[in-house]
Amino acid sequence: MKTKWLIYSVMGLLFFGMDLSFLGEAIVQKYTQSQSWILWGIVALVITNSGLCLLGQAVIEKIKITSK
Repeated sequence: MKTKWLIYSVMGLLFFGMDLSFLGEAIVQKYTQSQSWILWGIVALVITNSGLCLLGQAVIEKIKITSK
């Protein structure tokens, strides 16, 4: 169970950090009047939500570990 917690927490943090790169690219694309900024923004939103879900699952796994 500790391994699952570690995997979920690290992956969640990586996804959440990766989102900042995609969000930054969406901002740059919008600033340069490119139409692809919408796609970059949607990808950033999906990655953010995935990262938050993984972090939430990590919290659940940690509670399972500590409640034993």
